[in-house]
Amino acid sequence: MFNSSIENNIKVLDNLTRCNENFDIVKRIIRINKKKTALYFIDGFLKDDIMEKLMEFFYSINDDSFMENADAFIENCIPYVEVTKSDKENEIITALLSGIALLTVDGVSEIILIDTRTYPQRETAEPENDKVLRGSNDAFTEIFIHNCALIRRRIRDRNLTISALQAGQCSKTDIALVYMENKVDKKLLKDLKERISNIERKGLSMTQQAFVEALIKSKWINPFPKVKYSERPDTTSANVLKGNIAIVVDNSPSAIIIPTSIFDLMEEADDYYFPPVTGTYLRIARYGVTLLSLFLTPLWLLANQYPQFTPEFFRFTIVDEPQNISIFWQLILVEVAIDGLRLASINTPDMLSTTIGIIGGIALSEFAVDAGFASTETILYMAFVTISNYTQPSQELSYGIKFFRLILLILTEILSLWGLIAGTVLIFIMLATNKTLSGKSYLYPLIPFNPKELIKKFVRTK
Repeated sequence: MFNSSIENNIKVLDNLTRCNENFDIVKRIIRINKKKTALYFIDGFLKDDIMEKLMEFFYSINDDSFMENADAFIENCIPYVEVTKSDKENEIITALLSGIALLTVDGVSEIILIDTRTYPQRETAEPENDKVLRGSNDAFTEIFIHNCALIRRRIRDRNLTISALQAGQCSKTDIALVYMENKVDKKLLKDLKERISNIERKGLSMTQQAFVEALIKSKWINPFPKVKYSERPDTTSANVLKGNIAIVVDNSPSAIIIPTSIFDLMEEADDYYFPPVTGTYLRIARYGVTLLSLFLTPLWLLANQYPQFTPEFFRFTIVDEPQNISIFWQLILVEVAIDGLRLASINTPDMLSTTIGIIGGIALSEFAVDAGFASTETILYMAFVTISNYTQPSQELSYGIKFFRLILLILTEILSLWGLIAGTVLIFIMLATNKTLSGKSYLYPLIPFNPKELIKKFVRTK
């Protein structure tokens, strides 16, 4: 335990910090008005220029009355804003490992915490995934404090609350709940804080995904996401103003937005950066293309199974030539091949990724047709489906749609029309039984039906 003896405090801090074993945890013995003090900090997390000015001020102190207790020392001897004190070992060591400097002074029983931390970071730039045609080009980074500040910059309201928590027994990952005090669902907020405090994982090294998996104990069989990710401070701020809760996790360049329904996942920032008419068109087009990406290939497969029932104006979609591989297996193979190309493009160096994607898409499709692995129609429809996936702002939702498209293909191949109907019913059941984190319907305002709110999901108003 800490007391007024500097030697005791140094011994306790040496054991807590293990500074003799960690080269990056630095202990600096200094004298302030002939009194022995010790400064502990992590090399690389300290603002050198600020600490240099503080040291100059320390050496100029010549009044012992300023050093009688922690409050007097903080008030008179530390010309800095973010300063506090503590005598709790867990709080002190967590603060140090977060980048806060520790100062113990002879005759003072508490440890003084000086928040002069800074983190290595990349420049704030346009997000890679949430790009817009118009609007701001700043994005979240991996720096926890900066992400909270980007939200503060956009919401200058006293009701904006940023509540700091920690999770992970070893990682002690910083987590912030961002919400409007006068609009937030208090029951959801309380439940969320309890869930975070009860997370028993040792670490959240994969940050957001590990955090969401620990937070939501849902059945893995349902691929529809329960949270929305956003790399944009403006999108996050807009959702907070609507009464949602944004969760900012340290080391993650995006925010988690809850509660989230299927209609929230379909929204995009461009809907609000254009006039209402244009925004409405973009929304309706996105919904239409998403439905086509889900049902186009199963319907085409069904049409080729029963060409006699295909309407005359859709007869051109029927494949008349004999195929070496059935249309079903062509579609499955191309689905897998597209994911293979996507993974290859991700892991290819930037200077070659575009070239590899173009060559892979054109060359492989042409050779596949020539070799008889796939028909021209299969390549065409799968190309449309692949492009359609990129109209979906949520990657998690696009993969959910992909999985159900595969289920529809399998059921249609086995049971024909009844398989397509069964697959459609299964999709609706999965959507209807899925719940948001607040326990409300995933299909609201469709279920329960609220016509006014439902119209707003399709029609962008002022």
